Amino acid sequence: MLNDLLIKARSCRSFKSGKRVDDYLILSMLDDARITSATRNAQPLKYRIVSDPAEVEAFTPLTYWAKSLGIKLPPEGHEPTAYVIMCHDEEVVPFQSIYYKDVGICGEVIMLSAAEKGLGCCMIGSFDEKKTREMFGLSEKLIPVLVLALGYADEEAVIEEAVDGKVKYYRDENNVHHVPKRRLEDIILK
Repeated sequence: MLNDLLIKARSCRSFKSGKRVDDYLILSMLDDARITSATRNAQPLKYRIVSDPAEVEAFTPLTYWAKSLGIKLPPEGHEPTAYVIMCHDEEVVPFQSIYYKDVGICGEVIMLSAAEKGLGCCMIGSFDEKKTREMFGLSEKLIPVLVLALGYADEEAVIEEAVDGKVKYYRDENNVHHVPKRRLEDIILK
């Protein structure tokens, strides 16, 4: 069921070390994103796969993970084994806010596809864009807009009902990641 897949596709911030994601799985996820809806059907998104272990190790420090928790994530030795850098190609269309929705749609499709394949994934909007461009030789026309970390999950996440409108996620003493969600009746307008 889709609901089960959505629950499984929670942001993952700890991965099994040394268990690499095969490139064919990443290509399959990107093909899923490729065929999804796109604003004006312009399809300006392009992807840089980062799966070489040396590249992954060099790129990880350019990403910033859930700083509000006040702990180092991913934990040492539990880094992702691959990344996908989503870029907007201005040679296709100029970057405008109307295309932000494509980033969200394709990011979520990739997360769902990863979950379906037994992988963990985390969308990372906070990363060093300038150093990312330099590291991967991205042209000025390719704007990095989102990073997706991939690997085999090594953590548990639980969705729970928000209490008194408090939706800040947290980790408990067992390092279980809790994600409070507003109740259905709280999001339906009457």
